[in-house]
Amino acid sequence: MTAVEIEYCVPCGFLDRAETVQHALLSSFGQQLDRVALVTGEHGVFQVSVDGDTVFDKQEDDYDVDEITRAVRERL
Repeated sequence: MTAVEIEYCVPCGFLDRAETVQHALLSSFGQQLDRVALVTGEHGVFQVSVDGDTVFDKQEDDYDVDEITRAVRERL
C-alpha cells in the first residue's frame, strides 16, 4: 500500500491547507492508500511525499490541490 505524508508549518498556520489536501487525497484514493499522515513542521515547510518521494514542495511549486492530487495519482 501507499503511504502519503503531508508536512506542514504549524507557526505559519498551514494546518487548513494540510487538511484540505488530506481530504482530497482520501476522497479520491481512499482504498488505495495505506495512510495520509499529517506531520508537523516549521520554517515555512509544506511538502507532500508519497512513499518517501516528494511530489509537492511549496518552495518549488504553486499550491494547487488538483495538481497535488494528480502528482499522487501518478505514483499509485
